[in-house]
Amino acid sequence: MRVRSAAPEDFQPVCDLLEELGRAPVTVETHEACRRLWAYQLVDDQTSHLVVESSSGAVIAFCSLHFRPRLNYPTPDAWIPDLIVTYEARRGGAARALLAEAERRARERGCWALTLESSYHRKSAHALYAGLQMEDRGLYFSKLLG
Repeated sequence: MRVRSAAPEDFQPVCDLLEELGRAPVTVETHEACRRLWAYQLVDDQTSHLVVESSSGAVIAFCSLHFRPRLNYPTPDAWIPDLIVTYEARRGGAARALLAEAERRARERGCWALTLESSYHRKSAHALYAGLQMEDRGLYFSKLLG
C-alpha cells in the first residue's frame, strides 16, 4: 500500500470511488467538465488530491484536501470534503494513511485545523475519526440548487 499525490490517469478510478461514496456519477454529459476540473485541481496549490495504491497498483482510496482561507484566521484551514476507501480494502489502514498524509500536508502549510465531512450513516468511519482525536464539532446544512 502506498499513499501518493493523484495523477491525471487516476481520474476514472477516483470517479468510481466517489460514486461508491454516494456522489453523483460522471456521465457522458458531465465527463469533459469533470475531467477539466480534475486537471485544474491537480495543479492548483489550494488543492491536494491523494490516493492509495494497493500492492498491485490499483487505486483503492481517495482523499480530496483543500486549503481554505478564513476571514478570522491568519492561516488557512484544511478541509476534506471526500475520503473514501473501496469496500474491499476497508480496515486495512488506507484511511489512516490518507489522514496522516493530509495532516502532514496541513501542518506543513501552517493550517490551524483539519476538518472533514462525513455522512451520518458512515458510523464506522466516525469511529475511526474519533480514534484519531478528531471531534464532532457541529452540523452543516445544505440546500440543493439544481
